[in-house]
Amino acid sequence: MNGTSARTEREPHWPELRVEDWSDTRDTLHMWLQLVGKIKLACQPMINHWWQVPLYVSARGLTTDSVPYYDDVFDIEFDFHEHRLLIRRSDGGRREIALTARTVADFYRETMAALDELGIRLTVSRTPNEVVRALPFDTDTEHASYEPDKAWLFWRQLLCAHRVFSDFRSRFIGKVSPVHFFWGAMDLAVTRFSGRAAPRHPGGAPNCGDWVMVEGYSHELSSCGFWPGGGAEGAFYSYAYPEPPGFDRYPVGPAAAYFEQGEFLLPYEDVRTASSPERMLAEFLRTTYEAAAECGDWDRRELEDDPKRRASAR
Repeated sequence: MNGTSARTEREPHWPELRVEDWSDTRDTLHMWLQLVGKIKLACQPMINHWWQVPLYVSARGLTTDSVPYYDDVFDIEFDFHEHRLLIRRSDGGRREIALTARTVADFYRETMAALDELGIRLTVSRTPNEVVRALPFDTDTEHASYEPDKAWLFWRQLLCAHRVFSDFRSRFIGKVSPVHFFWGAMDLAVTRFSGRAAPRHPGGAPNCGDWVMVEGYSHELSSCGFWPGGGAEGAFYSYAYPEPPGFDRYPVGPAAAYFEQGEFLLPYEDVRTASSPERMLAEFLRTTYEAAAECGDWDRRELEDDPKRRASAR
């Protein structure tokens, strides 16, 4: 039996995973996720803010969900229990690729060959985005690490964050994104919108066209998420675009939260070790959203759910 497929309730609820302990695996996995995300991008119709391209947290890992392909659909899922990439087509076709220590170039070749065997023939960009050193997938022999336990722990971090993000999302009746995983920056995020257009975003993300950021930030927003970097064990973040006056000085909680380089941050380890991690994270999400909404003069009465309605039977 696979060593990570027989977990028990004795495992930590909010797992500990130091960034320095899995940075090589993280960087390799990031490139694999980008490839799968670009496969999805090649098939999906455009949706505002690029909402057609993210992956989603699943019961076993991260999934594309259903992807259209002519008169058929397929999906691709990273299974972090049995450490395999599953490619499934709705006509019954299926391929599996082992998630093991291997180069990005090898993973690219096997993934594209598996798609071809299933009759899914695509032209996919081979250049990663939002990373400083954008090595083409088909020639990247630098990233070649994969530690199954570390990948599993990362997925468990995402599961924990996903629960709290989903509850936070449910309390907003204005325009709000799904809780989704953006493979460009490798972060889990959920975004609320004021309903007003935003000034043109200046762009500037590494190896990513400015027009991508312009589309992503076309309307005023408050976005929060989790990123496996920026701290000893990763960090939760929250920012507003455009940043309203006074946003950086707005009183937010918990005490461990701080403002740096345009966003509020909360170290993952502070949440993990709290007496109630869910309550601490929920406070961070709520108060940093309030900073954006209050400083940006959002119409909160129209945008937020009525607690009395939430308490009623549905």
